[in-house]
Amino acid sequence: MSEQQSLVVQPLTAQAFAPFGEVIDLRDVPSAIINQGLCERHSDLITFDVDEQGGKLGLSLFQSQRRSFPYRLEMVERHPLGSQAFIPMSHEPFLVIVAPDQAGQPGEPLAFLTQAGQGINLFKCTWHGVLTPLEGFGRFAVLDRIGGDGSNLEEHWFAHPYTVFAG
Repeated sequence: MSEQQSLVVQPLTAQAFAPFGEVIDLRDVPSAIINQGLCERHSDLITFDVDEQGGKLGLSLFQSQRRSFPYRLEMVERHPLGSQAFIPMSHEPFLVIVAPDQAGQPGEPLAFLTQAGQGINLFKCTWHGVLTPLEGFGRFAVLDRIGGDGSNLEEHWFAHPYTVFAG
């Protein structure tokens, strides 16, 4: 029988997530008020980092099946040639799992739960779990590097999977 490791989910905050990426959310003060004063614009919320090598920044739609707790984390991945932003198209929270890099391998993972409406931008080379909606089918707008030279995907399978529990 393989060993199990446990993770407990914590709320997603900009400060806790800072080593791995940026939280996409409304700012305290909008950049501008537009549309006859009926709309707040919150501009320039994330920094895209795309290593061109013939690639480009692209917008994709992802639709992922619902997951539930306890969640079994067997694998993480990273993208060495570009950051990756996930913007939910529903108002449901989702699970975000990240891990620090330790000499090219993922370190101890952390699990976060977004607040309804929050998105994330993962920095280039950040180890992360797969897209993990917790309600219904999760539809996301994803901004990331499309095409070009070189492989933009590395996977790491844990010898001993983690079990992720709700906080």
